Amino acid sequence: MAAALANPQTRILPLWRGRPLFAAAGASPDPVAGAGLMPLAPGHPVLGAGTEVPLFLGLSGGQAVFAQDVSDWVPEGALPDGAAFFDATEQTHPDLPAGSCFAELRGRLPALDPRAGELAATARALLTWHATHRFCAVCGAPSRPEAAGWQRRCIACNAQHFPRTDPVVIMLVTRGNSVLLGRSPGWPEGMFSCLAGFMEPGEPLQAAVRREVAEETGVIVGGVRFVASQPWPFPAQLMLGCQAEAVSDAITLDPAEIEEALWVTRERLTGIFAGTDPQIRPPRKGAIAGWLLREWLADRLN
Repeated sequence: MAAALANPQTRILPLWRGRPLFAAAGASPDPVAGAGLMPLAPGHPVLGAGTEVPLFLGLSGGQAVFAQDVSDWVPEGALPDGAAFFDATEQTHPDLPAGSCFAELRGRLPALDPRAGELAATARALLTWHATHRFCAVCGAPSRPEAAGWQRRCIACNAQHFPRTDPVVIMLVTRGNSVLLGRSPGWPEGMFSCLAGFMEPGEPLQAAVRREVAEETGVIVGGVRFVASQPWPFPAQLMLGCQAEAVSDAITLDPAEIEEALWVTRERLTGIFAGTDPQIRPPRKGAIAGWLLREWLADRLN
């Protein structure tokens, strides 16, 4: 790791408060980190705002890639609203090229190619885990990073701790020609999505789908099958995309979980994707929910 960090060909992806550094629009893709991100070389002045050692993300094209938290830097102007569902502000650093910025990953996912997306998701999830797990869960003493950032060890009882990933089921629930969509309280106006929820200990995938749909909407689900997965580092979920067939259509909301839910026909979903629906905005690009809806609409899920 020391040799890699001394290699000028190594890439270090800085993140400020969980926000990756993005390249300016139209910039050439980085040959190591991919398109959309702006990794830095070891020793760059921006990296001096980090108080922790860089975390090793892996090798890409034979070159080492690290992530570095630089949250000690204080930008000019208003700071992002940490309580907001999505904050579209961007932070520009005086030591970086014009057009580059730190920004919320949710809004920039469509601009990243698969390699850059994987690196950004891994970096955000790993740095968030370190920031929120500084103390031992066994004895409460401070812990410190080990294994290039892929574990922490307690300085008192020597217990080892490893990054966590929380499995979440996200369901394309259909009944005939319609799909079930819902929105959570606090979501932006017009935003609807597939239903989703965390899995519980000892729970099979299919049971989690049926329980979450029933709890949130009262709809009863029969057959369930797994379709695809997506890491979702907000902060550390693995989204398990499933297709589920409802055997009832009456909706009874749990207002603590769901603000509104409704059945949407294929014909209306076509208008939603086209941006012509007066109530529901098009699904966000880069998220598995939009992909599931798009694949169902195109009859590519079966």
